[in-house]
Amino acid sequence: MYVKPEILALVVSAVLRKTITRADYQTRQLKGGTVGDVRLVTGMAETLEGEILPYKVVWKKQKKWERYNDPDSWRREYDLYASDLGKTFTDSLRWPECYHAEMNGDEIQLWMEYIEGVSGLNLTSGMYERAAEELGRFQGKLYAQQPDVLGNLKNLSKLDFVKSFYLRYRSWAVLYDYIRSDECEIPKHLCTMLIDIDNNADEIFSRIDKLPIVLCHRDFWVANLFCSDSKIVLIDWDTAGWGYMGEDIASLIADEADICHMLEYYQKCIPAYYRGFAEYADVSDISYHCIHELILVMFGYRLVEGYKFAESPEDKSMHLNTLQKIHEMSNI
Repeated sequence: MYVKPEILALVVSAVLRKTITRADYQTRQLKGGTVGDVRLVTGMAETLEGEILPYKVVWKKQKKWERYNDPDSWRREYDLYASDLGKTFTDSLRWPECYHAEMNGDEIQLWMEYIEGVSGLNLTSGMYERAAEELGRFQGKLYAQQPDVLGNLKNLSKLDFVKSFYLRYRSWAVLYDYIRSDECEIPKHLCTMLIDIDNNADEIFSRIDKLPIVLCHRDFWVANLFCSDSKIVLIDWDTAGWGYMGEDIASLIADEADICHMLEYYQKCIPAYYRGFAEYADVSDISYHCIHELILVMFGYRLVEGYKFAESPEDKSMHLNTLQKIHEMSNI
């Protein structure tokens, strides 16, 4: 893939913090799809002083597309990097440094720091707990201090994002009727768990509405978390917005989960999150954190969809086992 030499020189100079006279490059796709393309760009660069140095940088291109009830999410990372939000992060929790950003019509391009560290299902229990505590600390600080930057963030997902997502799934008769049918192969106690959420949705969302409103990442799952030297770097901010305390922890625990350790993470991450939050804001009056309910409204029907349309017995089993672990959380 062709990279403009002047852009590459600008970016690599920022990466190495030295003036670059020339640089070669190779690209390798990290992930991508119909609307996004993320590549690792590597090579050797020559500095003004004649040094030859290696470099790595991430090049992300995102085309315009419309997420349900969130039409400007495609350009959100560009807008956030253009804001002063980066100044609110700490050395313990931050996003990747952005070296260069462009808006080209209906496409954004971001040149960002390449993050090395432990991620995905390689994260240990301690890393999960650390991520939860650092997130709590970050959200608690913003909640308590209300820096001016928060009032200047115009492109954020809506407060009702989770509720809207749940109601959309609930209106899908293919899934709604399935868990109520005799043909449903999901065990009865798991279907009952989901039906109870539907029957009590108004009361559940009334309780969630009483939780503190915080700046949420809204894609806080293991593939977007990198742990290095006990520090957390969080990538992919395109769904970020106002939400309720605990939404991101629900994602950390249940989104494509480490099924064998879900109950352990549920027990450890919630107290860690509240411990971090409490460093800045008093949360002693919150009698119930609603994270089990948040997990169900965020992932219940999504797991049913995954089970019903799974292409292999292994996938069916994975979604079913995740639902079972969520059921077991109600006893904790």
